[in-house]
Amino acid sequence: MSTSYSGPLPHHGRFDYVPIVRRSNYRWPNGSRLAVYIGFNLEHFAFGEGLGATIGPASPQPDVLNYSWREYGNRVGAWRCLELFDQLGLPTAALVNTAVYDHCPELIATCVRRGDEIVAHGHTNAERQGVLSEADELALLKRCNNTILNHSHISSRGWLSPWISESLVTPDLLTEAGYDYTLNWCHDDQPMAMRTRSGKVLWSIPYPQELNDIPMIMGRQLGAKDFAQMIIDNFDEMLDQAQHQPLVMGIALHPYIIGQPYRLRHLRRALQHIAAVRDQDEIWMTTPGAIFDHVKS
Repeated sequence: MSTSYSGPLPHHGRFDYVPIVRRSNYRWPNGSRLAVYIGFNLEHFAFGEGLGATIGPASPQPDVLNYSWREYGNRVGAWRCLELFDQLGLPTAALVNTAVYDHCPELIATCVRRGDEIVAHGHTNAERQGVLSEADELALLKRCNNTILNHSHISSRGWLSPWISESLVTPDLLTEAGYDYTLNWCHDDQPMAMRTRSGKVLWSIPYPQELNDIPMIMGRQLGAKDFAQMIIDNFDEMLDQAQHQPLVMGIALHPYIIGQPYRLRHLRRALQHIAAVRDQDEIWMTTPGAIFDHVKS
């Protein structure tokens, strides 16, 4: 049954429309104008069932081809990426499936030793949370944070849903589970305060769906060379735009994709380009949690 709309369309009610050209002006730490962060997705997938990105046609389960391709990220790709981040002195936000603690906990431990922020990213990307009941979704949000706290002794303040899957009450539940910000919404280049039913503010920190290797490389079949140039072009343009107002640029990476050697070579070029201007105080290499701390203060 189709719906014929007239007048205002259904609205989420989380925030109002304010164009980017009518915002208050402020600066990031050290007078910087552009905040840049890397969202480093550490994910684990169920064998023989559930969701997952694919490099080839999905086969009847167990889909060994696509499962093992994704597992390459945890065994090889992530470690090569971390070597690159270390060489360039770049912090990251590790977006963690808590199933990784069961599968390869040393990977998260390495991120903790590096001083990376640990952001909750569900239990596994083999499932979506938006189909859960309200009680089950709240339990998932709390369980993930408790798992991170118990294993890494860090309380995660931010959340990214597997597959950016939300229910109508996810922002409300995030504040009720103790989270301060979400990466789910990709509607702006600045942090945005979101309303929730408790009255507590949930901050939306910009997370990219364009500068993201899954939709670009797997979805649009963009080559690694073009994806790297896309990062460089986006950075250069946002650096110009940020001369007039503070902006946030995120880069979303999945090690089973970008950690492939030929793609990593091009990512290296893009990150070297960004790191080369890091000491000019025009950019702030940071994490979403630090961005939240700044806008809240």
